[in-house]
Amino acid sequence: MRSALRGEEHDYTQAPLSRAILLLAIPMVLEMCMESLFGIVDIFWVARLGSDAAAGVGLTESLMAILYAVAMGVSMATTAMIARRTGEKNTEGASTAAAQAILLGLAVAAAISIPGFIYGGDLLRLMGADPRVLSSSTGYAQVIFGNSLSVMLLFLMNAIFRGAGDAAVAMRVLWVSNGINIVLDPLLIFGIGPFPALGITGAAWATAIGRSIGVAMQLWIFFSAGSRIRIAARHFKPAWSVLRTLSRVSATGMVQFIIPHASWVALVRIIAMSGAEALAGYTIAVRIIVFALLPSWGLSNAAATLVGQNLGARRPDRAESSVWRTGIYNVVFLSSVGIVFVIFPEAVLRLFTSDAAVVSHGVECLRIISYGYPFYAFGMVLVQAFNGAGDTVTPTWLNLGAYWFFQIPLAWTLSQPLGLGATGAFWAIPTAESLLTLAALYFFRKGHWKLRKI
Repeated sequence: MRSALRGEEHDYTQAPLSRAILLLAIPMVLEMCMESLFGIVDIFWVARLGSDAAAGVGLTESLMAILYAVAMGVSMATTAMIARRTGEKNTEGASTAAAQAILLGLAVAAAISIPGFIYGGDLLRLMGADPRVLSSSTGYAQVIFGNSLSVMLLFLMNAIFRGAGDAAVAMRVLWVSNGINIVLDPLLIFGIGPFPALGITGAAWATAIGRSIGVAMQLWIFFSAGSRIRIAARHFKPAWSVLRTLSRVSATGMVQFIIPHASWVALVRIIAMSGAEALAGYTIAVRIIVFALLPSWGLSNAAATLVGQNLGARRPDRAESSVWRTGIYNVVFLSSVGIVFVIFPEAVLRLFTSDAAVVSHGVECLRIISYGYPFYAFGMVLVQAFNGAGDTVTPTWLNLGAYWFFQIPLAWTLSQPLGLGATGAFWAIPTAESLLTLAALYFFRKGHWKLRKI
């Protein structure tokens, strides 16, 4: 534990496998906990402004999911390339790949943030926001969309640290970012002390300031002498072969993550038909669910790094063993969390809201989705193993089939023609995720991912 939190340097292609997993997973789990705190803290305070404000956050976050998908796609490709160069002991190649990834991220973020800021209110209207929600949430959406650059860079540069096996740095960056967000949220939302009362927009500014300071911290580390991946000005000269490889892997990676996130937008649209209370309950429940899932993503990221580094070191059998062992750890962890959510969902929901209708919908959502936790746990490790190997194509096809050909049609059918409303949409989520895990297991056992070049 001490070694992991200190960020001591280790050779993850040689250390005992269980130790290697834990050394990587501990800071990655804590990093993901910190990432999820942005959403949890925001909804904790915003829910006190009423169901309209909570619904506005839900609609905005469903649209921001597209940016998160793009950021995760570029980050995943970056982690795979940095891990492969690290396994090969090619430090100069790792530094070049890191700089090229930052250039790519800047270009992509600029293309998203500017139109998002200008048309924030129009996007909420397209998502079905009623006049009350639109009035209270347009400013929130504009600030959140306008800060897309810091979201992209925070994801991307932490992916570089993770690929190099320096997960403790990524963890510390998010500690600082979240600490700032936690302090500023109530101050800017309610106007405590000298701060103006900005309402829901204050939550957006708190998040934007916290993330931006985190990005500044990352850049300072990269250019400092003690960084494991040290970037100099020469590394930012376009290296077209590296950019082409990053763009190719990132493109399918983006599509891979856009598919489920876009399906989330469609799912939110279906749930919104059941009213603001159902949407608010879903929004709060999903924030709680994400808080539980992101630590599991931390374990999954450890598997991705181990796969990439061990393939770079020409140890494919060790790469495969790391996936099986990490998957078992993840199932044990997430199943334990799922049991708590199934037994005590109302106690958890009432930490965020006292609105009886919102709590009722949130409890139902939290309980239903938690039934699928063992499948989510193993499935996300398998998907990240493909990504860590640079095989972004297989998860893309799996996501397309599970979410768009199965989940959305099922959610619509259960919700509307069969008359189950939001409950039907909730049941479609664990059903689709379980199907995806079984399909991923089949393709993982075939072993083609071991042959991927990057």
